Amino acid sequence: MRDFLAITKALADESRVRATMALAGGELCLCQLIELLGLAPSTVSKHMAILHRARLVETRKDGRWIYYRLAKEDGLACVAAGLDWLGECLAKEPQIIIIKLKKIKKLLLNNLILKANFKYILRNFTLLCQFQ
Repeated sequence: MRDFLAITKALADESRVRATMALAGGELCLCQLIELLGLAPSTVSKHMAILHRARLVETRKDGRWIYYRLAKEDGLACVAAGLDWLGECLAKEPQIIIIKLKKIKKLLLNNLILKANFKYILRNFTLLCQFQ
């Protein structure tokens, strides 16, 4: 009964549902969730703590960064069922699609920045090699 109540409480808030759906695509840093949700850092931290207490998400700390991911499938059966139900019900919801598009946009932008940096480094390396 406690697990059921924790899960329903965690999924009773739109921001927590959006965060959960954002994590369906894989692990995200807290800073990425803050940007995706457009909320204050303390608010997102509180939402993520509630999701963590409900065992819907797991955390990993790497230095100063905290990463969140959906709970692994070997956890509670009701957690897995809750996450499956959430995904089925909201897969075509416009707000969820917008979150997914924002993630794709950010990945593409990061990729373009990496390519530009690589070209800059390669150009400078080529110039250095010419002078030697």
